[in-house]
Amino acid sequence: MEKLPFDPHNPWLELRRLTPARIALGRTGTSMPTRAQLDFQYAHAQARDAVHLPFDHTALRSQLAERGHESVLLHSAAIDRNSYLQRPDLGRKLSAESAQALSDYAVAHPGGVDLVIVVADGLSALAVHRHTLPLLARLEEQIHAESWSVAPVILVEQGRVAVADEIGERLGAKMTVILIGERPGLSSPDSLGLYFTYNPKVGLTDAYRNCISNVRLEGLSYGMAAHRLLYLMREACRRQLSGVNLKDEAQVQTLESESGADMKGNFLLSPPHA
Repeated sequence: MEKLPFDPHNPWLELRRLTPARIALGRTGTSMPTRAQLDFQYAHAQARDAVHLPFDHTALRSQLAERGHESVLLHSAAIDRNSYLQRPDLGRKLSAESAQALSDYAVAHPGGVDLVIVVADGLSALAVHRHTLPLLARLEEQIHAESWSVAPVILVEQGRVAVADEIGERLGAKMTVILIGERPGLSSPDSLGLYFTYNPKVGLTDAYRNCISNVRLEGLSYGMAAHRLLYLMREACRRQLSGVNLKDEAQVQTLESESGADMKGNFLLSPPHA
């Protein structure tokens, strides 16, 4: 973050140290300073580039293979990026060829699985390129500890969140989680979102999903995202539901908690201890 001089007469400068938001930009006459205007244009260009960056699924599959992960590449019904951006509905379902390939795989591997992890480019392939592998590294040990059966990692080009419902239904999965590039902001072109669904099937609305967003180095850490996701999956298996009826009440260890004592409920909402 930009290093700013201390000015006791301008409290906005002190606030600016705490956030990447565009505050305390100053002015030159009645206009924005040149530096602030150039920074804005640069951030806008980064966001546009993130939306149009091609999904490098070949490199990602190679990296997954090096870590011992089998993967399957599919494509949504959106034939290209323009179709994807103009027709959100096409990104929510598989192409006919991919749907058939997935059905053939399910026939060859009957019985269903506990969990399917889907990776889709979404609106920022940059986020997927940067954060998929580090996040999976945090997840895989705990997934094995829970003895959940896992399908190969499914990569979807030109995919949106709901495409994971079709994938999960075709594979007979108990749970799906999709890692997807979120809509870029002017300070976050590489934000990754996680969407979790229990008992996935075509036609579900967002009310049946749980979202964990802003996973990136400057946002929610990989460890915290994995911790919250694993809590949701355990609770979903216990209660057999997900979405608005499944609240994120993961207990989080903080520096203020007493010698590792458990915190009750959501650490953001719980009242302080007496």
